[in-house]
This record gives sequence, structure tokens and C-alpha cells, in this order.
Amino acid sequence: MSTLQAKIPDLLLQQVNELAAKEKVTVDQIVSIALAAQVSASPSRESMASRAQRVNWKKVDEILARVPDVDPPGYDRLPEGYKSGE
Repeated sequence: MSTLQAKIPDLLLQQVNELAAKEKVTVDQIVSIALAAQVSASPSRESMASRAQRVNWKKVDEILARVPDVDPPGYDRLPEGYKSGE
């Protein structure tokens, strides 16, 4: 196993320490898991970007035009006051 030194904001380190304590694991484990997740997601992002370049947007618009313009049923609605990105 290798050692990695990194400079991170104090707030982030505090959050990592709190998470490690809550999960009863070491900071090293939290950092290793986070790095592994980031690295493993990279090929997926590249694949999605490649696929996005091949999209036939005219066809997408044609498909979406067939979707009825109706309100969703009650069980499928967002909560009152919900704002995307929060």
C-alpha cells in the first residue's frame, strides 16, 4: 500500500473526520473509498459524454412530442415547495 499526501480545505477534513467517527472507520478508509468511487466513475462519465455526442436530437424531440402533456398522478409528484438542486 502507498501513502498519499494531499492538501484539502479544513472544513472538508472536519467533515471527513466526523464521517469516519460516525461510521466507526478510519479517515484512510473514507478517503480510499471516495477515491475509488471517483476513479471508477470516470469511464462512465466518458462513455456518457461520447454517447451524448451521437444523440439525434431531432429524433429525441419527435419521441418527446408523443408524450401526453398531463399532470402526473398524485403519487408521482414532487413535494410542495421542492426546488431542483437543493
